Amino acid sequence: MLDVKCIVAIVERGRADKVVDAAKKEGAKGATIFYGRGTGETEANRFLKFHIESSKEIILILVEVDKCKRIMEAMVKAGDLKKPGTGIIFTLEVSDLIGLRHRKEFEE
Repeated sequence: MLDVKCIVAIVERGRADKVVDAAKKEGAKGATIFYGRGTGETEANRFLKFHIESSKEIILILVEVDKCKRIMEAMVKAGDLKKPGTGIIFTLEVSDLIGLRHRKEFEE
């Protein structure tokens, strides 16, 4: 098993750059950001009878396990993620990894 985790953060559109910058300051080498939309009850608003979906930015960051906690803490602070409705953050185990440029840093 690799000594790597994937941090996943979902934030309001326009906030990802700030969250990623905080992660990089704590040792993250980079991130992937892509767009999505929420489908939960609290994600939709009504305005003049039009249904407006809330846009999201999804951040994926692969990090060494020993750096994960401090990077996540920096991301939570930068994104104000403890405040309700600002986003979520969690980690996933990484079992297979092919093609990462910084691969040597993750090898045992």
